[in-house]
Parts: sequence; structure tokens; C-alpha cells
Amino acid sequence: MRIRVRRTGGFAGIERSAEVDTSGLPDAGDWQVLAGQVLDGGSDESRGVPDGFAYEITIDDRTIRCCDPRLSDAQRTLIARVLKEGA
Repeated sequence: MRIRVRRTGGFAGIERSAEVDTSGLPDAGDWQVLAGQVLDGGSDESRGVPDGFAYEITIDDRTIRCCDPRLSDAQRTLIARVLKEGA
């Protein structure tokens, strides 16, 4: 499974993105469970807050969009893991 996170916005407006290919990872099952939770939660396309971050999460061929501070726990965890490990 390929997971891509694109973060835009923030005070400086700097875009950041990272991608993780979970195939072959020892914790691929954990990634799959987390990705399923994010996809089941759906998108929150409402506007964020001024200078807040907006996220585009693509899991294989499905994309959802969400904004701070309205992230679910699963979205927040997945975003942090992808931006850390996919850097």
C-alpha cells in the first residue's frame, strides 16, 4: 500500500509532502489498520483555522482532505508517521 501525505498552509505557507510504501515493512499490518480507520472516517472538507495546516492524504487510489484542528486521532497519527518515516 502506498500512503502519501501533503501538508499545506501554516504561518509560512510552506508545503511538505512524504510517501511511504508499506509493502515489505515488518509493521505493514499496523499501517493497513490505521489507513482503514482514516478512510472510514472520511473527509472533513470544512475550512481550517487561519495559519493552520490543511492535509491531503492519499491511500492507494483514494484521497481525503482534512484540516487542523479538526483531525481525528487516526488522521493525526497517520500524518505524523508518514511525515516522519517518509521524509
